[in-house]
This record gives sequence, C-alpha cells and structure tokens, in this order.
Amino acid sequence: MNLAIDIGNTRTKAAVFNDGALVQHEEWPNGSVPNFFEYATNQAVQNIILSNVAGAVHLDVQEQLQHHFRFFELHPTTPIPISHEYETPETLGKDRLAAVVGAYALLPRQHCLVVDAGTCITYDWLSAEGVYLGGNIAPGLSMRLQAMHRFTARLPEVKRGEATALIGRSTEKAMRNGAQQGVLFEIEGYREWSAANLGPVKVLLTGGDAIFLANKLKSEIFVNHHLVLLGLNKILEYNVKRLE
Repeated sequence: MNLAIDIGNTRTKAAVFNDGALVQHEEWPNGSVPNFFEYATNQAVQNIILSNVAGAVHLDVQEQLQHHFRFFELHPTTPIPISHEYETPETLGKDRLAAVVGAYALLPRQHCLVVDAGTCITYDWLSAEGVYLGGNIAPGLSMRLQAMHRFTARLPEVKRGEATALIGRSTEKAMRNGAQQGVLFEIEGYREWSAANLGPVKVLLTGGDAIFLANKLKSEIFVNHHLVLLGLNKILEYNVKRLE
C-alpha cells in the first residue's frame, strides 16, 4: 500500500494506491490538513511520498513518517522514471514534474501535452521517448478574471460562467469571454503547435478547471483529476524498486 501526498497552494490531496490502483482519494483545505502519521497508520500504508509546495506538514509529523514508513519527499534530485531537458530543475514545480510522470504512465511512447488548469495554468511537454522537454506557465482562469478587477479602476468582479457568444456585448461578458476564450485558444494553439513540431500528440488536462475547459474544447482531450497523484505514486514505486 502506497500513500501519495500533494500539498499545493490552496489544497492538500492524498491518495492510497494498492498495486498501482488508486483505492482512496481525499482533499482538504490547507488550513485543515490531517495528521498524516495517523492517516497512514489507519490505511495500513508501507510507503509514502510527499510533494510539499506550501509547507503545511509539521516537522514532527514528517519525522514520524520518516521513522515509521519508507518515506520519500520529492526533491529536484529525487530519481524519476523519465529524463528531462529542464535547465533549472531546482525551480521546477513538483506538481508539474509529477503530472508529466503520470502522463508517461498513462500514455507511454506517445508525445503528450499536459495542461494543469489550477491557480496557474501550466503547459508541459513529454516526448514519446520519455523525455520531459519543458513547459510554460500562464495565469489561471480565476486569476485572469480577478486581475482585471483588482488592477483596474472600474472593471467589475466577474466569475467564470457559460458564454453565449464569442463576442461579448456587455462588460461582464467581454471580461468573461476574454479570460475563458483566451485560455481555450491558448490550449488549442499549443496543441496545434505540438502536432506541427512533434507529431501526433495527446493532450491531458488536469486541475480544478479541467472539466469546465474540456467541455468547451473541440479537439480530443483526456481528463484525469488525479494525474499528479498518479505520477507521485509512479515516482514512489520507482524509488522503492531501486532500494530492493
């Protein structure tokens, strides 16, 4: 039994895997993160991997995990089952790396574009040979809408919603279209570039806005909400095997 923990900017996610299959998944706001020592003990876990962006796990709990379980924390130097061409691996987001490994596990020997639509939207490319080529970072959907309100004097606060036409005929609709259609055109543009420069490419979409965006895209998109956790588990399995 493996436990993968992903502590992001706003939420913490955890998944229990049994022989590679996800058997339990939970999420918490970062302010109410559970005691993972008790959680792992109750789930009869043997191996744990932690991806920690927000630092929400107390040091004493982490020491307990290290003492009682086979424990790995994802670092830039952690061995992973793919290679990469990233120039600054020490600055590479752990969730980005894990998502790409998840894509490699789901779609081996295929070019992949991994889109994580969360607070920011990340675009990451994986070659069919299992090489992480790098990626781009852009403001997320909510961030775009909030930025227009916060950094201007008169634009209102607008939430995401359904667009009735491509061209907005009110300020609210214009803002919503600008943010939402901008993201959709962005994804389609990267997909077209990928196909032209790499060859046939699979697009995987994850993150909080994944379903909302996927329903509006015309091209074939694979949605997997647990892509980061799946990738973390694959990294965990890879490192456990290295020790055996």
